[in-house]
Amino acid sequence: MISAVKLASLVSISPVGKSLALVLPQAKLARQPLPGCGTGTTMTTTATTTTSTKTSTTTMAIPTTTTTSATQPTGTKGVFAHYMVGSMTSAEAVTDVQDAMNAGFDGFALNTHTISASDTWNTNALNYLFAAAAGTNFKLFISFDMSWGLDVTQLAAFLAPYATQNAYYKVNGKAFVSTYTGGTISNSAWQTGFIQPLTSTYGITPYFVPNFDDFSGYPTGVFSSYPILSGVFSWESAWPSPGTTPANVSDSVDAAALQQAHAAGKVYMMPLSSYQFKYLGSGQDWYRIGEINLPQRMGQILELQPDFVEVITWNDAGESHYVGDFWQEQIAGSTIGDYADGFDHKGWLQIITPFIKAYKAGATSLSQITPPSTKPVGSLWYRTLLTSASCSSSIANYQSARDAVNFAVILPSTGYTIKVYSNNKLIGSVVGQKGLNYNSVLGLAVGGGQMLQVVDSSNNIVASATGTKNVLSQSTNATCNWNYEVVGLS
Repeated sequence: MISAVKLASLVSISPVGKSLALVLPQAKLARQPLPGCGTGTTMTTTATTTTSTKTSTTTMAIPTTTTTSATQPTGTKGVFAHYMVGSMTSAEAVTDVQDAMNAGFDGFALNTHTISASDTWNTNALNYLFAAAAGTNFKLFISFDMSWGLDVTQLAAFLAPYATQNAYYKVNGKAFVSTYTGGTISNSAWQTGFIQPLTSTYGITPYFVPNFDDFSGYPTGVFSSYPILSGVFSWESAWPSPGTTPANVSDSVDAAALQQAHAAGKVYMMPLSSYQFKYLGSGQDWYRIGEINLPQRMGQILELQPDFVEVITWNDAGESHYVGDFWQEQIAGSTIGDYADGFDHKGWLQIITPFIKAYKAGATSLSQITPPSTKPVGSLWYRTLLTSASCSSSIANYQSARDAVNFAVILPSTGYTIKVYSNNKLIGSVVGQKGLNYNSVLGLAVGGGQMLQVVDSSNNIVASATGTKNVLSQSTNATCNWNYEVVGLS
């Protein structure tokens, strides 16, 4: 697995496929990070890369009970985007499905936090999304948000009308079902309350891959405790554990979950995300390290080769890790728009799309990610407020952030130089390598002129990105906005 390294000023880039700098994380709308479910990130001053996908030779004891078959999935590895279901129009559903398809995603994991028939905004949105995906290769599956206290015995009846649709994602004919949390509910409760009625009453066999990282000791013991599982999905391992010092994301939980899943004949779905920022007051102001978390995490995924990947998220404006659109109906009545409106994150898709293609092709290092043409692609991102702003102390874990310009660039070959500017001054210059190059460059300064340039061997600028927002030393309003300005290369 990729070890953690300290964030440093950019002077050179490490060999592609090795981590060099710091990564920052993210989470979900209106949700606190799970206590005690961090990644156990450690700090080291050198970057090393080792593969950690060995199959265990031990046999796990499985209690006698009904199980859901977990035959290894066939065909292309699935990459999904976590999607927060909210009020929307049918046209917006079509836009989201088409944009995600164009970006290379296989489908959406539909985060559903209500199963009440009276919440017609929820059922309408689901119907719009399934209609938008009908007749395409884009698939959808339900991810029950158990943090909202959903009744396990009511899930099967809610799921059945969707799981029988052609647009519903299936593995070997079984309906893929996931969750956000639920690992404190017993195996027997899941079996008798959900699995059995879904099968006996509705004739639907689930392929159950929940997020159970709220299970005590996760992932150790999760498969012996839950023989109903077809696999597991992790959430918290997408970012470094919350803390007050810079830290890189660790893949130790993922490596353990993958090894234990395969030892039990099950599958593992690994999370990929950029960072988390939330500013809603009442204990909901927090930051989890972003910086270069997204490309570092990509390297870990390619090394570990999990069975599935889930990007967190497509549209969670509340926690700022969206990579697609979010709609105003979905954030109405909240102050989320105060820090999310006007901050487009689609520039990240320039690196996500080639990553998806590389992952599906079996690439095992960042050097094997290629741009879609002979032209470099990538993006830069930075916060528009310095960490020294007086309001920053109101944000939990603000101490872990650094004032930096971050970039990720995919090059078709060697022979390029990557230049980074802040306030129109050069703060870093790197000789690029073939594949995905990334770094976090200290020196973010007040003013405009945040730029990324890719220069060829003749000193011609072949691609560039320029931030549209100035960097401020102090907030000009009541919002301490640490959302990222993300700009793709053009």
